[in-house]
Formats: sequence, structure tokens, C-alpha cells
Amino acid sequence: MTDENLAEFKGVWVYIEQVHGEIAPVSWELLGKGRELADSLESELAGVLLGSNIRDKAEQVFHYGADKIYLIDDPVLEHYRTPPYAHGLVNVSRKYKPEIILIGATSLGRDLAGAVATQLGTGLTADCTVLEVDPETKLLKQTRPAWGGNIMATILCRKHRPQMASVRPRVMKMPEPDPERTGEVIEEQLGLNEADIPQKFEGFEPAEGTALYLDKSDIIVAVGRGIGNNENLERAKTLARLLGGSLGGSRAVVEAGLLGYEHQIGQTGQTVRPRIYVALGISGAIQHLVGMQSSDFIVAVNKDPDAPIFKVADHGIVADLNDIFPVLNEELQSRPGMLQEV
Repeated sequence: MTDENLAEFKGVWVYIEQVHGEIAPVSWELLGKGRELADSLESELAGVLLGSNIRDKAEQVFHYGADKIYLIDDPVLEHYRTPPYAHGLVNVSRKYKPEIILIGATSLGRDLAGAVATQLGTGLTADCTVLEVDPETKLLKQTRPAWGGNIMATILCRKHRPQMASVRPRVMKMPEPDPERTGEVIEEQLGLNEADIPQKFEGFEPAEGTALYLDKSDIIVAVGRGIGNNENLERAKTLARLLGGSLGGSRAVVEAGLLGYEHQIGQTGQTVRPRIYVALGISGAIQHLVGMQSSDFIVAVNKDPDAPIFKVADHGIVADLNDIFPVLNEELQSRPGMLQEV
């Protein structure tokens, strides 16, 4: 694109992810960051909401900082499928020409972002952890871990628009909503019929287990290679249940077959930001730390006093898990209200 063409693109957009009418929290997090970027560029912040019977969700988008909402409400969008959702987002992008589009790096968001960027002929930086506007060039600086998390790479999209980035949940700070805030709703048509979509929706069965909505959990018990055996893994599951939390794990545990991938936390898994993170037998490799180090309070148990996990832990216990589990689980069973006492 020429400089003249680039100048046509204005504004920051956030894709508001929803599944069956439930808004993904990462959308609110991105609106908070989007507000900062839009203010830096002296431009507008808009949310883009696609779905079926979701008009009543529009006001919430304003509460989290948006000036406008581009809304496509169509029965074809009742269930997420890549072609119609990408079609809708691409068409409104071509019509209104945003300078920046931010999408949550959820399973759905990663699928959608790649399809949209391809159709728009622009770049996409995936799994960003830092976003900021360069004060001189006004380009979006998109920073993400690279080379196995050993370096942080900052990527610029100089010659194409929109500048697109996906961001993992729980990386950006959740803004405080303003219930008095309002704005402009711009409704657009999808322009597709059900007959135009090759994929047909057959049914939906939600996942079960302690990994469900891991990125939304306030309490997480995570296990690493040091968990040792299945008996200790069952003890960790019991601990997670007693705490009212979710069970997570490091890449090593997943690769060993002790936990499924949906439990994996870290650079190649999920990014989490719980109120309490209990790390059991996790050494603390950088690939794992990038996925949990923003937790509010971190408790680490490891028999190696030099384990890197202790550098980010608020409270560290140097001990063998075989000695810790009986004491911890017995105490929690005898005091079910312990967390409320803290």
C-alpha cells in the first residue's frame, strides 16, 4: 500500500468474542488495552460483535470503553463456524477500514484471526503480550515471546492495513466497567444464507473436568514433572477440588501423558491469571512462567531450593510433595472455609 492508502485506515477495533451469548472475558481485557491505543492515536475505539440474538449484549461493550459497536446479528451466526464469521468481519473491515484489529488468542479467536488476516491480505502477530503505539511512527508495536520464550520479539506491520494482533487471555489488565457509558451502534448485514455455508452444525457438547475455562479460574493447582506418579496426581486433583479451583500442568506433564493438552499452561498452552496459583513440582522454565507469572499470589512447592519457580513465587516451600500432600489435604478437609479466612 502507498502512504496515501495507509492514511485511509483509522480507528482501533476489538473483536468481541461470544459463544452462545456469553462474552469471553478477553474481549473486555482487549477493550481496556484498545482504549489506551486509541487515545494514543487520537482515534476511536470500536467493538465488533457478531452472533445471533445478541443485540442485548451491545451496551456492555460501551461500558468497557468502546465509542462505537459494529453489530451483525443474523441467524446464520447462531453457532461459530469460520466462513460466515470471517465473511462478516472481513466485509465490515473493508467497508470502514480500521487501522488496528485486536482479537483474543482463544481457540476460536486464533481460528478466526488467521482466516480474516489472509482474506484482508495483511499481517497477523499471534499471542502478543505487549501492545503499544510507537510515538514517532504511530505504528503498533506488537511484542510476543519467540525462540521458545528465550527472547521477546517486537513486530511491526509497516506496509499493510489493518495491523492485526491476537492476545492471550489474562495478559492485559481487566478495565473497570462504566455503566453510564454509551455510544453508537452501527448495524450491518451478513449477506449470507445458510445454504451458502458448506459446514453444518450438528450439535454442541461442552467439555467437562477441571480444565474447563482454565483461563477464567480464580484458583489453579498446577503440577509439573516433580509430581512423580499417578498417586500424587490424584492428590493434586483432590487439592484442586478442596480449594474450589482448576487443575493445570506444565508441558512436561502433558507430554508424559499424565494430563491432556487442555490442562497445559505456558507458552504453548494457556495463559492464566488466577487469584491464587499453586505450583507443585514445577521447576519454572521460562516457557511455563510466561503463562502464569501474572497470577496475583503464587505458592510454589519444590524440593530443589534453586528452582527458578521460587523467583516468581510469593511463598515458597522447599519440600518433597510426598510430605506436603497429606498435611495440606488434611488441613483443607478439616477447615473448608480456610480461603475465606485469608
